[in-house]
Amino acid sequence: MGNISPSDFRVANYLFDKLYIERIEDDYHVKNSYPIVYILYDLKRSIAYVGESTSALSRMLSHLSHPEKKRLKYVYIISSQNFNKSAALDIESNLIKYMVADGMFVLLNGNAGIADHNYYQKNQYHKVFENIWENLKLQRVVTKNILDIDNSDLFKYSPYKALTLDQHNAVRLYLKILLNKDNSTVFVEGSAGTGKTILAVYLIKLLLTKFDIEDYEDLEGESLQELQLVQEIQNQKENLSIGLVVPMVSLRKTIKEVFKNVKGLKSSMVLGPSDVLKKDYDVLIVDEAHRLKRRFGITNYRSHDANNKALGLGNEGTELDWILKSSKHQLLFYDQAQSIRPSDIHKDVFLSIKKLNETEKIKLTSQLRSKGGVDYMDFIDDLLNTKLSKGDKKFESKNYDLKIFRSLPMMIGHLEQREEKFGLCRMMAGYSWKWVSKNSNKPDAIIDGISLTWNRVAHDWINSTTDLTEIGCIHTTQGYDLNYAGIIFGNEIKFNKETQEIEIDKSQYFDSKGMVGVKDIEILKDFIINIYKTLMYRGIKGTYIYVCDNNLREYFEDYIYFED
Repeated sequence: MGNISPSDFRVANYLFDKLYIERIEDDYHVKNSYPIVYILYDLKRSIAYVGESTSALSRMLSHLSHPEKKRLKYVYIISSQNFNKSAALDIESNLIKYMVADGMFVLLNGNAGIADHNYYQKNQYHKVFENIWENLKLQRVVTKNILDIDNSDLFKYSPYKALTLDQHNAVRLYLKILLNKDNSTVFVEGSAGTGKTILAVYLIKLLLTKFDIEDYEDLEGESLQELQLVQEIQNQKENLSIGLVVPMVSLRKTIKEVFKNVKGLKSSMVLGPSDVLKKDYDVLIVDEAHRLKRRFGITNYRSHDANNKALGLGNEGTELDWILKSSKHQLLFYDQAQSIRPSDIHKDVFLSIKKLNETEKIKLTSQLRSKGGVDYMDFIDDLLNTKLSKGDKKFESKNYDLKIFRSLPMMIGHLEQREEKFGLCRMMAGYSWKWVSKNSNKPDAIIDGISLTWNRVAHDWINSTTDLTEIGCIHTTQGYDLNYAGIIFGNEIKFNKETQEIEIDKSQYFDSKGMVGVKDIEILKDFIINIYKTLMYRGIKGTYIYVCDNNLREYFEDYIYFED
């Protein structure tokens, strides 16, 4: 087969009604059992369902006997002589993912069976999908551009994702634990970008969806086993009470917005750690568990103590204790390398729980965020922990754009170009300046003649601005993805040429809550290194770096190409 024309497809609209549905066989490809993709929808109620089939009429008649789907009013049949089964499944999956994030419709689809496998001419079929999307935009079935959707939180945190092999393995393992144990504590461990948040949201949608097996006729093997396990759990444990605990306020608000737009999920399912006291849960899934707090360096001791008292705990009770007390099953997504404040529960507490015989551990290894993959993540870890030696080569990747800049205006100029092309490019920094702009019109920092201010909003900062002179901190960016990340290494982090080690200048570090009770400079260094590593892991396509300390910049330039 030669090249496929991106416009060689047909989109036809029909009434979804028993009296008229046979007219879909006017379509040559339907009549001759070609794979087709279809969209059932009701514009007034903003509800839709996406599917694919080689037996379109039979499938439509089946849907017309379904209590929810039969109430839909119209059907789009998308067909082509070039569609094969793999292409139809791929286009169906893309329509589901993008229509959910577009927001025009709430989909009746479950989230099992989303395909993202390779097949012959897949790139050409993606261009077909893009043209189908534009066709649907013209008919006002969808409204947003694909690039805008790609950069949206609703797309990034959607439960309608094609999971990696290790994510699917994690799902099946956890479903078996839920099915066979009355109580459990399970750790899912993985570094930044391994898809922990995506997996958490996917699991909740999966567990709360009543699946129609007839909609998944193409599932087989382990994918079918996943669905069967869910149904067994639902039969055994009716009306599961599930909550997603997100310790960080900004990320919690973002995920609440996602849950509002997905059938079967509610924003009230997304909880802060103190919310878990309001009722007992069957399952509490904790994202970013390393950010759960202890009674140390926190803002509101009175509220913390009241929660401990309500659960019969002493003052030393932690947010983790609240979760353990309020649920039968706990699934903790944990990465000790992203703990960034003294108020975070100490790693030894988690280690002691993991050592218990009944505690299960699941590992995620696939790198889903950074196009630089595991090689980039390992390189940054080695760079910031001074594990590299003089003979090591500079970092190079065909897939990832890593550069260091000697001029901040030049770095901002490069980021502006990337913002225009890709969107979602932001500047971030460590806590190297006081937040004076909070109470005045003065900038927080001036570097190379550029006036900089800290993030002007605390919540959803990523989506609040495209101003590259507004810099985000760790608390407004942890857990989020960017296409390009610009990172300023401030004056609190330096390099000692004699010892060949990174050092911390405590007098230049201005996160007061980040230093409470920390007397050992090495402990503070660990927190600050974790902050910069976490910032450096935000970029999907690339990371640009500016370094205030000359010695640290020279050290970085031994291993990173600089831009004149």
